[in-house]
Amino acid sequence: MEQNKNVFDNVLSLIGKTPLIKLNKLTSDFKGDYLAKVEAFNPGHSTKDRIALYIIEEAERKGILKPGDTIIETTSGNTGFSIAMVSIIKGYECILAVSSKSSADKIDMLRTMGAKVYVCPAHVSADDPRSYYEVAKRLHQEIKGSVYINQYFNELNMNAHYNSTGPEIWEQTEGKITHLVACSGTGGTISGTAKYLKEQNPNIKVIGVDAFGSVLKKYHETREFDANEIYPYRIEGLGKNLIPTATDFDVIDKFVKVTDEESAHTARDIAKTEGLFVGYTSGAAFQAVKQLQEDGEFNEGDNIVVIFPDHGSRYMSKIYSDKWMEEQGFFDSKNEVSVKKIQYID
Repeated sequence: MEQNKNVFDNVLSLIGKTPLIKLNKLTSDFKGDYLAKVEAFNPGHSTKDRIALYIIEEAERKGILKPGDTIIETTSGNTGFSIAMVSIIKGYECILAVSSKSSADKIDMLRTMGAKVYVCPAHVSADDPRSYYEVAKRLHQEIKGSVYINQYFNELNMNAHYNSTGPEIWEQTEGKITHLVACSGTGGTISGTAKYLKEQNPNIKVIGVDAFGSVLKKYHETREFDANEIYPYRIEGLGKNLIPTATDFDVIDKFVKVTDEESAHTARDIAKTEGLFVGYTSGAAFQAVKQLQEDGEFNEGDNIVVIFPDHGSRYMSKIYSDKWMEEQGFFDSKNEVSVKKIQYID
C-alpha cells in the first residue's frame, strides 16, 4: 500500500523545518522586523533534535555506532532528551551526565525517556572528576561498545546547523535577513547557522548571547581564557566555563551578556504577549535583542532573526514557578508575584 504523504515513519521525520514567527507586540516600538525561529516545534521541543539525529546518523554511516551500542553524552537537558528520543527509535542504550543546574523537569523527562542519568555538581571546574564532562569520559572508558557524542568538542554539532538551520532561515526570509541573534552554549547552533548565512551574504551581522559568569564574550574579544570571569549563574544551556571547539568565533561579530533575572522575566513576557511558551534561553535571546535595540543596533528595514531554542515546559519548576522566582529574589515592585492575582473561590 502506498504511504499517505501526511503519515510519517516515526518522530525523527519531524525534525527540522521549524517555523519563523513574527514578533508583533513586544517589538511594536522597535526599528526593523523581528522573526523568531521557534525550535520548540521540533518533536523533542528543542533545537538539539537536529544535532542528536545528525551526529548519530553520521556515526552509523561511519560504522562507529553498531546495534546494541550505548550512547553517552554530557547535557544541560535538551541534548539529552533529543539523544534519548533518537536512541529509542534506533535501539541504542542511552546514558547521560547532567548538570545539577538543569531543572527537575528536564531530569524527570530524561528518565521518562529511558535514559540512565548521572546528576553532577554544576559549580565545579570542567576538569574536576565530578564535573559532567569528566563523568561522561569515565563512563565511556568503562563501558564497552559505547560512543561519547561530546557535543562541546564535536564539529558535527556545527555541521548539523550548517546543513539545516542556516538554509531554512535563508529560504524563509528569502535572503533578506540582516541580523542573526542566538545564544551560545556549545556554540554549534550559532556557528553552523552563521557560517551558512555568511556564505550567502557576508554582510549579515551575527550576534551571540552570553551569560554573566561565562567566559565566551571575553574570549571572543581577546582570544584569552579568563577564569576570573567564571561565577555561578542560573540560565541553562547558555555560556560556558570552558572554550568549546564547537564554537567558531570567527563567524560571530560580537557578543552581548544578559542577566539571569532579566532573561527570566523576558521569557515570561514572551508568553504573555506573543503567546509563545518558550524556555529560559529564549528569554535570554530576546533580552539581548532588547538591549541591542536600546543601543541603536537596528534600523528601519532590518530583518532580525532570533533563535528561540526550546519550550517553556522544561522550566515549570524554575522561571515559570513563582516560588522559584521569589526564592531567587527576582520579584520586586515592578515584577510582582503573579500568584497574588489568583482568587480562590470557596
